[in-house]
Amino acid sequence: MKDTYIRVNQSMGADMSHKRDTIKEYDEILGELRKLMVAKNADYGDSWRKMRIPSITDQILVKVCRIRSLEESGGPPKVSEGIESEYRDIINYCVFALIKLREIKTETETK
Repeated sequence: MKDTYIRVNQSMGADMSHKRDTIKEYDEILGELRKLMVAKNADYGDSWRKMRIPSITDQILVKVCRIRSLEESGGPPKVSEGIESEYRDIINYCVFALIKLREIKTETETK
């Protein structure tokens, strides 16, 4: 019984270090996504602010369909930047949608 406890404890310790790595990786990716958003905003401005939430949802759906198509083709993309680029855009569109939802909630609460 004691041996089992030690193995479980060691396993949990390994999980904790893995979680720290995950958090570090997560933060790195979020930093990259923020830089991408800032760069695209320099090119396009806050054009997403003119979009309704269903339009943002449509943009996300288009990206998901592109990912599926690239996965099914099995080869490297001939035109697009690839799957990673699509995932990055999806995440940033999701953040924009959350911002819009908060704006709507704030507007509703102040009425």
